[in-house]
Amino acid sequence: MPRKNVNSLKLEDFLPYRLSVLSNTVSSAIAGAYAERFHLSVPEWRVLAILGRYSGISAGEVAERGAMDKVAVSRAVSRLLAAGRIKRSFANADRRRSILELTKRGRAVYSKITPLARRYEAALLEGLTDTERARFEAVLDKLLRRAHSLGSAKPTAAE
Repeated sequence: MPRKNVNSLKLEDFLPYRLSVLSNTVSSAIAGAYAERFHLSVPEWRVLAILGRYSGISAGEVAERGAMDKVAVSRAVSRLLAAGRIKRSFANADRRRSILELTKRGRAVYSKITPLARRYEAALLEGLTDTERARFEAVLDKLLRRAHSLGSAKPTAAE
């Protein structure tokens, strides 16, 4: 097997690039189903989706659960608050910690978009056999665990 030249990078073969392209392509396609109808950006939908699953968490926890940039979360939260789709309260034990929850309006939007997202997911996965799906999910889980275990370790430059 030929050795790869570590000093060159063919993006089309670079796993992080390919995963990013896949994620952005899928997110954009799903966004096409809800962006215009519900006036939501991709980060706003992600915040809604996370709060739909994990109600009563902070913006920092939203960013962590969604592996999202804190600034993007903050902007999405501000827009969702202004639109009346989420509400903010403060934790009893720590008044500095704000808690985010979907409002009735936010839950209504969430309940309308979720089936659209699930249908897109089903259509996307339709081309895979049950075995391929299970294997794909297992590989994704394994890569995510590995990425977490590598943590903040930075690749070192060759001396």
